[in-house]
Amino acid sequence: MASVHSSNEDLDTKEMDDSQGGTYIHKVGVPPKQKLFKEFMNTVKETFFSDDPLRSFKHQPKSRKLVLGMQAIFPILEWGRNYNLSKFRGDLIAGLTIASLCIPQDIGYAKLANLAPQYGLYSSFVPPLIYAVMGSSRDIAIGPVAVVSLLLGTLLRNEIDYTTNPEDYLRLAFTATFFAGITQATLGILRLGFLIDFLSHAAIVGFMGGAAITIALQQLKGFLGIKKFTKKTDIISVLNSVFDSAHHGWNWQTIVIGASFLTFLIVAKYIGKKNKKFFWVPAIAPLISVVLSTFFVYITRADKQGVEIVRYIEKGINPSSVKQIFFTGDYVAKGFKIGVVAGMIALTEAIAIGRTFAGMKDYQLDGNKEMVAMGTMNIFGSFTSCYVATGSFSRSAVNYMAGCQTAVSNIIMSIVVFLTLQFITPLFKYTPNAILAAIIISAVINLIDFQAAILIWKIDKFDFVACMGAFFGVIFVSVEIGLLIAVSISFAKILLQVTRPRTALLGKIPSTTVYRNIQQYPEATKVPGVMIVRVDSAIYFSNSNYIKERILRWLADEEEQLKAAYLPNIEFLIVEMSPVTDIDTSGIHALEELHRSLQKRDIQLVLANPGPVVINKLHASHVANLIGEDRIFLTVAEAVSSCSPKLVEEA
Repeated sequence: MASVHSSNEDLDTKEMDDSQGGTYIHKVGVPPKQKLFKEFMNTVKETFFSDDPLRSFKHQPKSRKLVLGMQAIFPILEWGRNYNLSKFRGDLIAGLTIASLCIPQDIGYAKLANLAPQYGLYSSFVPPLIYAVMGSSRDIAIGPVAVVSLLLGTLLRNEIDYTTNPEDYLRLAFTATFFAGITQATLGILRLGFLIDFLSHAAIVGFMGGAAITIALQQLKGFLGIKKFTKKTDIISVLNSVFDSAHHGWNWQTIVIGASFLTFLIVAKYIGKKNKKFFWVPAIAPLISVVLSTFFVYITRADKQGVEIVRYIEKGINPSSVKQIFFTGDYVAKGFKIGVVAGMIALTEAIAIGRTFAGMKDYQLDGNKEMVAMGTMNIFGSFTSCYVATGSFSRSAVNYMAGCQTAVSNIIMSIVVFLTLQFITPLFKYTPNAILAAIIISAVINLIDFQAAILIWKIDKFDFVACMGAFFGVIFVSVEIGLLIAVSISFAKILLQVTRPRTALLGKIPSTTVYRNIQQYPEATKVPGVMIVRVDSAIYFSNSNYIKERILRWLADEEEQLKAAYLPNIEFLIVEMSPVTDIDTSGIHALEELHRSLQKRDIQLVLANPGPVVINKLHASHVANLIGEDRIFLTVAEAVSSCSPKLVEEA
């Protein structure tokens, strides 16, 4: 029979009794004991520093360590050394292309946040420059995005009315941006980026889809030329507002402009999607739409016929806003709350985009560096009249297809925005709001991912519930409620998986020594007198009682079936523990209780293949002695071979 040795990790063999046919059974290895502090530090290192960020500094002279440290903070110092004219050509074309897309989008997105148009342009000037120096992605295009703009505008409006108190509203926007940056940078510095993964992919798909519909519905005000429009974002309030103003509030000239150019933008997008060589068509279509519609309104003076226009965009680059941030008073807490939410959503979108394109180009994206870069750019952005900026999927896709090589494309885009702010903004005076609405609608259409929702339904029904919960929460209640639902359902799924882990009954695959789930492999046969259960999770305080009770329920059901079939009772319960990566004191206590419950039924508890962490804790708690060291085996097959001969002898 097997015994447990703590002297080494090697898999030795021991000859069994003659009654067991002279087979050999491997001993369960026990890792050598480590000092408690060293073991604790190893755990901390693996949790927070699993990628070993200091490995490049090892065995390096001090001067080299300084250079590597600077490169770690400013990646541009590393890739910039190999920058050449060939790469610049790709970045120049990509930068000019995304600039033509971002300028009209930024003006529209600023309106989503209930801010003046120039603040959208400001946010595509300073943040991209900082990201180009500190970011590790080659493909992300930085600037305002629709979802974050809508979320920020909604949360700010709940605190301050931007129509009656525009100054404090603007100050709160800068304050929220500051705390968004602080949140992002803190997550990166403390290496807590895994927190953003708590918002599941399914919840993000639902939230983004709902936000896209909400954003599109909000654009009906500018698209239809409605002057009095609801401030609520839910679909019922918006549609009521649209239909209530149908008889007297719609402007047919505005509708013609909006519908014509929306059709043009959709056709341009279709052309770019159909033929990748024409990626530049949907990229420059928004700017062409702005130029043509502005020229049309100017020569026809359609603004005198009720067509709403932008009227005025402040000229000049970003003014300082340091003194406008609330560092004291009641608005600090409100700004912090809004900033944390907006910062997390912005970070989630940016990291998802960065990982997508990094995978396409086969390079590594350092998530923690990205968080620090995003946080720093938003902190500096809050000091220079910007609101929350992040990675834009539509612009990043165009950036990628345009052949960008490095983050220099963001610098090119930023320079174009700078020139626009300095010299061109007066030309946007006659730009109709309808064209901005059309640009935003065409931009957010891609956020509604039907294929992803269908795939989620096929793969995981609970994920689909999370997706739909977030989706309907956004469109029928509000953006923040939809976000809350998304987060809540994501956490609920985690709790269910942790507190209700899977267990399975195992059977023997014919003509093998392999034991597998009898539901997955119907041909697998049960061993007479032996019940084999696998626990597919670590055993913690949150699930230990459930696992114990679930095993006892398996046992009760099995005994009922055996009794009805007049078959021998169960004498051995084998618990396959290879998936059990860890066990805590509650789990140890549950094993002790299970052992005592089985003893009362004259059933022997047997363990198979406990891992190194588990076997150490079984010895430390003396549970190994309680169960019996000769009842702990390396494999299920060896455990069965040890138990079966006894059953044969007794028979």
